[in-house]
Amino acid sequence: MKKELGFLNLICIIAAILFIALALLNALTSGDFLSTDNLFITMVCLVMALMFAINPLLYLKSEGRLPIPFAKRLSGSKSSVSPTPVSGAAAPPPLLDAKGRPVPPDVRQIAAKFGQAQPKDV
Repeated sequence: MKKELGFLNLICIIAAILFIALALLNALTSGDFLSTDNLFITMVCLVMALMFAINPLLYLKSEGRLPIPFAKRLSGSKSSVSPTPVSGAAAPPPLLDAKGRPVPPDVRQIAAKFGQAQPKDV
């Protein structure tokens, strides 16, 4: 799966570069750049380049390889608030997914709701 994703991202990057090159070629070779037709072709090429470039950029952001300037970094010392206060008792073990990663807080809350005993009507 990792190789296919890398290959598709490479194809998207190549397509985005080709569309940017086509927009530059249109700007450099056209006689009157500010005509309606030339501006339309340039904008279509730039929008297509953006559409092809957004997927690899979002992938890099999700992997943490794309530094985003002026974005606040989340600190590891952020305290998590549990939905039920635990006083004097040991904290429950962390809820893990199938791969052993900790689940997000909203999933923990949903799992806690399913774990509560429901009164049965007889």
